[in-house]
Amino acid sequence: MVRKAAVLIPAALVSFSIGLAGIIFMPDEIKNRSIDFDKGTIKIDNSVINVEIAESDAERQRWLTFREDKFQPNSAMILVYPKLDYHELWLINIVYNLDIMWFDENGNLVYMIKNAKPCENILDPQKCTFKTTIPSKYIVVSSSGFIKENNITNTSKLSIISI
Repeated sequence: MVRKAAVLIPAALVSFSIGLAGIIFMPDEIKNRSIDFDKGTIKIDNSVINVEIAESDAERQRWLTFREDKFQPNSAMILVYPKLDYHELWLINIVYNLDIMWFDENGNLVYMIKNAKPCENILDPQKCTFKTTIPSKYIVVSSSGFIKENNITNTSKLSIISI
């Protein structure tokens, strides 16, 4: 009788290898395709910020992957979720460091990370997966330095102007 591990381990290794090859050898026209995210405006404390909106499942999955252009100082991306939860971001295929802020349904900042580094090794996702410990509804992401430039603190408040 064949042991399960004797079948499952090689199958898992082959599946992982095929997936890794797909990421490495992905054609540039797929990597560099851009999604035209809807645009909107938010306010964090006294800073008015232009945002790209990732609201659908597909938009939240694609968000900043393979994107080479950094955000301007007064711009960001907002990921909008349908309900409060412990939302996490895996920074795979992200090419620059990010400032990440999680907000609850009332716009209260519940968690933030400055200068989050993208994945250098996809085999070690713990170093590049970021998650709040308090439920959130919105994640605002921008280039590293955004939190400092906009004087965002633990008591900062998000206001939706138009999304």
